[in-house]
Amino acid sequence: MNKAITEGLNLMPPAFVDGLDVWSSGDGTPGTTAYDTDTAGTLYSADPDFGTCLELIKTTSPQRLRYMGETPILPGCYLEVSARVKWVSGPAPQVRIAGYAGNATGGRVGGVPEEATPITLTDPNRVYTVRAIVGSGQRTGVDLVWGINPVYGHFGIDLMGSNGAVIRVESISVEDRTSVFHRKLLDLVDVIDFGAKGDGITDDAAAFETADAAADGRVLVVPAGTYYLNKNVTLLSPVRFEGTVSMPEDKRLVLRANFDLPSYAEAFGDETLGLKKGLQALFNFSDHEAFDLGGRRVDLTEPIDVHKAVGNVNVMTNRRVLRNGALQAEDTGAWDPEVVTGTATYSPSEPLKLKGLTNIGAIKVGALVEGFGVGREVYVRARNETTGELTLSLPLARASASQSYTFTRYKYMLDFSGFNTIKRFSIESMQFFGAGRGCGVMLSDDGTWWGFRDCWFEQVEHGISSVGGACQGISIDQCEFQSGDSASPIPSRRSVAFNTNSNDAKIRNNRCINYRHFGVMSGSGNLILGNHFWQADLQAEGEKTAGIVLTDKRSKTTVTGNYFDTQFIEITNEHQADASNSGGEAFGRISIVGNIFTATEVPAWFSFIKLTPLGNGHRLDGFNVFGNTFQLFGGSQIDRADQLDTSLGSIDHSRTVDVVWDGNSYAFVSTKTQSPALILADQSSASSSWAVNTGGKLPFGGRALGVDGVVPHGQVVTSGGGAHHDMPWVETEQGSQKDRVDLRWSTSVRGKVQVRVRVDQPS
Repeated sequence: MNKAITEGLNLMPPAFVDGLDVWSSGDGTPGTTAYDTDTAGTLYSADPDFGTCLELIKTTSPQRLRYMGETPILPGCYLEVSARVKWVSGPAPQVRIAGYAGNATGGRVGGVPEEATPITLTDPNRVYTVRAIVGSGQRTGVDLVWGINPVYGHFGIDLMGSNGAVIRVESISVEDRTSVFHRKLLDLVDVIDFGAKGDGITDDAAAFETADAAADGRVLVVPAGTYYLNKNVTLLSPVRFEGTVSMPEDKRLVLRANFDLPSYAEAFGDETLGLKKGLQALFNFSDHEAFDLGGRRVDLTEPIDVHKAVGNVNVMTNRRVLRNGALQAEDTGAWDPEVVTGTATYSPSEPLKLKGLTNIGAIKVGALVEGFGVGREVYVRARNETTGELTLSLPLARASASQSYTFTRYKYMLDFSGFNTIKRFSIESMQFFGAGRGCGVMLSDDGTWWGFRDCWFEQVEHGISSVGGACQGISIDQCEFQSGDSASPIPSRRSVAFNTNSNDAKIRNNRCINYRHFGVMSGSGNLILGNHFWQADLQAEGEKTAGIVLTDKRSKTTVTGNYFDTQFIEITNEHQADASNSGGEAFGRISIVGNIFTATEVPAWFSFIKLTPLGNGHRLDGFNVFGNTFQLFGGSQIDRADQLDTSLGSIDHSRTVDVVWDGNSYAFVSTKTQSPALILADQSSASSSWAVNTGGKLPFGGRALGVDGVVPHGQVVTSGGGAHHDMPWVETEQGSQKDRVDLRWSTSVRGKVQVRVRVDQPS
């Protein structure tokens, strides 16, 4: 019998943040003063336990808080009214649940109790829950017996004691508790009645299971005490914890009726331990696919090794979700990165191996690898202490046969690297606050279809790190990343919001602030859509870094509708083993369409699309740059939007195929890159050979390999002034840079023609 369901009652008052005009400082009836005008109550937006809440100052006796909406009451219906409150300052107050009993005509019902027994708030900044049951019948546990005449109530709390007390109220909750008083479910079930000792020594597991079986859906009560459970225990009934449980690390507790962090925190008396035991149950339990943190923030004094917390699982392929909470790294030494240096040998024939390390035992899986010829975001994927070998997440492009490396193991609030495989794991509506110390999430060694949605990574140096193949098909949607090293100059920053090593990443509608790189992406088949990322520091016109780094030559990537602000996209092959050998493969299969590229306080040599080949003889095959906006602000002007960095390699422009750079708009860019490039050739003196210079417009310093068309603008005339109707032929790849075409006419002529010059040849 649940009135909230069977009768469709609307019981829950709105949150304070939705407006204080429905919260009365009187009895809640129409015309009483509301807290949108009564200064004794104001919204407070930064409480560490409640978030946005109501701050109430006691100025009268009692100081009332009532919801002005009419909460319906029916005969046989029992409601629990509760509030989470905290004493902030002033004299120690008392708080009680109270209400106004209203009849069918809107008047007050006399002769019924309207105030419950108060509780005294004795500890400042401790969260208390004050509650009372209101209903029609004289039953055990009913605090306010109202009979059958009231049809609605205005519910809330009374603040009592000396004036000047200040409390904060998270919310007023009204919940249907009718089923507790239904005849079949009249009594609670106490584990003590079934033999539990609660002494912290006796194994109470059997007593818990017996009590749960007897409860048959009633509420299981765990009174004050410490209950030791020495086996895996699954409780089907709702559980109310006054005491706590203790268990060995490898034993798990499954709370099937209240599978959430608030329940696990109550069960184990600690939020961090509750989170670990909840994750342990999530990976071992098939009845629930999601673990909800209930909006709680968990302060972590050290990283959570999820594999260790779970204890008995290496592979998880069923869908699992962690959602709705916050993790915060506390200021402890447990977050300090572990840095190890060592000398190793490397061969491109074994592109993922480092060998000969004498101190391999000190190098942790998940460590970031740095050294000469090591590309960005290369991690230790596995280690073999017997052979002294490390397995890397990606090949090294230019490493020497033997050299020194640095291995830095950052610490993550959620570290899944101990798992062999995790598939279909989603993290939703979670905040990771690193305080400049802790990193966000490290993925498992292998897996597919990880998802991050509506998450916040604040003051986190590394947001989402992949040390292996678990990033296959990853989705990162509507997340925000705020760097943990934004106070450092851009060249000194080490922060990376995310990296991928595998294919098919979907990066959509995210926001990234002051990271060295938003994403370093080694796989292909990527969709990068609708993101906004930027960086800034106090070093005017200093070095800037790439927002997106694509390291797969044939990356098969679409970059659409993004907002690049004082960052650029870089295409390179720094994760290609033996990059000095081009292997005949091409850079390409990239579409950069409909993006906004903007920058402030950048030098003239800054560019928005940078090609950085390692090794010589590479070629371009499949570049589409269309419909983008390139604009500078703050007095900056750059030479061009594109750049070819030839410091470590080169491009064979004679083999360029399928490159289109068209339909873009430019502001404060000196040379407007185009292909086909529209060139107006104006020959004022008659000649049979016209040199048509592209003026550097062709992308990446490419050659003039083709001409789409030659169209006269006005009449072409001979030296004698007569009209000339023959068309010229063209000679491509002229000049020292081979970026000029020559028009050859059958006779000397003069005039104007428009020429469409291409940087590519027919495919």
